[in-house]
Amino acid sequence: MLSRSAKILAGNSTKPLFRFRGCLFSKQDARSLSTAVRHHIPATVDDRALISLFDNPKSIFGASPLAPTGLFGHPSLTHPSSLISLSTATLVRAQLLTERILRARDSREELLKVVKNLDRLSDILCGVIDLAELVRNAHPERVWVDAANRAYESLCEFMNVLNTDVGLYEVLKAVLSDPSIVKTLSPEAHQTALIFWRDFEKSAIDLPPAERNKFVSLSSDILVLGRKFLDGVNAPRLPTSIKPSELAGLQDKGMGVRLQLQAKFTQRDLLVYPGSMQAHMIMRTAPEEEPRRRIYLAANSSTPEQIEVLETLLRKRAELARLVGRDSFGHMTLDDKMAKTPDNVYNFLDALMKHTRPFAKRALHTLSQRKQAHHGLSSLPIIQAWDRDFYCPPEAPAPPIPLPPLTLGTVFMGLSRLFQNLYGISLRPADSASGEVWHADVHKLEVVDQEKGVIGWIYADLFARRGKTSGAAHYTVRCSRRTDDDDTHGDLTFDGAEARVRESEEFEAVKRHRLPNQDGVFQLPLVVLLCEFSRPSVTKGPTILEWHEVLTLFHEMGHAMHSMIGRTEYQNVAGTRCATDFVELPSILMEHFLNSPIVLSLFDVDETSTTRQIGNHHSDPCNSIDTYSQILLAAIDQVYHSPAVLDPAFDSTSELARLHDTRGLMPHVPGTSFQTQFGHLFGYGATYYSYLFDRAIASRVWRNVFADDPLNRETGEKYKHEVLQYGGGKDPWAMVSMLLNAPELKEGDTEAMREVGRWRIEDEVGQPGRH
Repeated sequence: MLSRSAKILAGNSTKPLFRFRGCLFSKQDARSLSTAVRHHIPATVDDRALISLFDNPKSIFGASPLAPTGLFGHPSLTHPSSLISLSTATLVRAQLLTERILRARDSREELLKVVKNLDRLSDILCGVIDLAELVRNAHPERVWVDAANRAYESLCEFMNVLNTDVGLYEVLKAVLSDPSIVKTLSPEAHQTALIFWRDFEKSAIDLPPAERNKFVSLSSDILVLGRKFLDGVNAPRLPTSIKPSELAGLQDKGMGVRLQLQAKFTQRDLLVYPGSMQAHMIMRTAPEEEPRRRIYLAANSSTPEQIEVLETLLRKRAELARLVGRDSFGHMTLDDKMAKTPDNVYNFLDALMKHTRPFAKRALHTLSQRKQAHHGLSSLPIIQAWDRDFYCPPEAPAPPIPLPPLTLGTVFMGLSRLFQNLYGISLRPADSASGEVWHADVHKLEVVDQEKGVIGWIYADLFARRGKTSGAAHYTVRCSRRTDDDDTHGDLTFDGAEARVRESEEFEAVKRHRLPNQDGVFQLPLVVLLCEFSRPSVTKGPTILEWHEVLTLFHEMGHAMHSMIGRTEYQNVAGTRCATDFVELPSILMEHFLNSPIVLSLFDVDETSTTRQIGNHHSDPCNSIDTYSQILLAAIDQVYHSPAVLDPAFDSTSELARLHDTRGLMPHVPGTSFQTQFGHLFGYGATYYSYLFDRAIASRVWRNVFADDPLNRETGEKYKHEVLQYGGGKDPWAMVSMLLNAPELKEGDTEAMREVGRWRIEDEVGQPGRH
């Protein structure tokens, strides 16, 4: 799902060279869980401090009036204008470093430093871009948001210039063409160089000027069309008219009664908007089929203009790919992913579809039996798309064992204890200086390694408020990078630039730290978690998390620990800066830990050794129907990014209907065109399969590696040192192969993709996927 933007949540359609990374289902047999809850150490001072930090509105942890500073501890970032000034200084310094790299062929010594300097150039820009991305999504003050937008746009514009800089490409080509220089590169440095090389090639860098200009023009068109497409995705659908008589028998005794009374007193049809609470209630509880059918049609309709925007976007992407010599946008996009080719994605999806279909058909048969009984029919009826939620209402996710109310503080304590068991790493509350955070709700955590001390920071902005971006996301504001071998003394300068260079260097200096028991000076990772939980208060008490919110927090903390542990020497491969179809593995795996009663016992402040018999845990009986539906979406994503879109007769609605009618569970509904609401077609173009892919791998890793003893330190260290620490600096297939002791996966070939497709996707504790 992802370009290298500041957050783990969505991505751009084309991936920039100097990349920056901003953070979704057969009735199964009930599982009888019985376990002995192990004794663990009593709550530590840090455990209780975490509870106090998040659960007590008057917690002592917060902004200190002493030692005022700027955002994230940068003394200069005290005012919106300072962010603009920093972006200007960053541009000056980036231009000077670019000039140094362009002159590298004058000296073998400089050629040896090209990869490091390219990564450093990327980091100089990303360090401000990623910070600005966070500010514009989280800061409550408009003046800060406006400044962040200006900084973000100016630096991204310069980054786009670098993407098509032929001189930089030629210098990198000289490095990679010299075996004696390549031999000096560490595996991580070589991987970083290859990332730059592939991105240059995807930017039409070796084409004649006219064609390169065409590439730039197409890229701009794609961004504009993408925004229009997403505007359409988010646009409200027209309401549908529901007759009062069609509301008879609504099973919802609250809203259903209110709707019926409203219809009775107004003596006219009700207008129900798709996506509203009323629409959801009708789809789940209306015994009559007709109102559900009309709401479904209204929710899945499109204007001709919306369809044209999507199809134009798909054609432009295909033209872009053809321009750089690729068969399709899918071929161009997948080249550096685990899948490598569209054929391999189809192999994965076909195997997964073949495995999932019997379970989904069995669930569908159950729904058909329910519909038959509901209508008193003599034969089994066809289940239509509008029947799904009525005959199998989606169930809220629930824990596998009965649990007391979980406060935000106790969940963070449980997370800290889990990380301590697995990695020897814990979370510790830290005071933030005045001006360091952007809102009083934001809490700062130190991530502490028992051997190395503080290895990074997490800023938790977890409570809903007006103006804050919705949903949950993990923002990488600062990546890992080794800095003591930067050779900044060799950077170019000119008269009048010294002050600007110094401003940028002082911004960078705050990030650098020397860790105990480790060589070198490192830029330590800093991430921000955004959620929208309810705020604790003196009158209402601490925030009590719903189970789906606990799942969300574990998911996002999986990304955060990847950022913390994936502390590489090159920022372009640090932490979550890895292949799109690998990045969700650590976060999905974290959800699986919530299947374990032993892990859940970590939520207890003073757990003692007991044996607890657990009752049955039921997953959503229609889980496999939803998984199969997600497979179909991944398949249509591949069709839409194949050479077929260049055929003048291509019709996105017809392709979707054909897929549903030939391989789907329920027939396509004439008059509908869901594809205009499938927003991931923009951010996940040709890579929507990734979440299913990582779900399959995470399920296998959980079962084969962690399930039997989820708190085993030796297992945690293996995962830490064979997967997490490499970030994107090692082939993901090699990491998965080593972790699962499965050498047949190491090459990541066609058969490896099929094999993953044959693996069972276990439900992440009953919760549909998150991104």
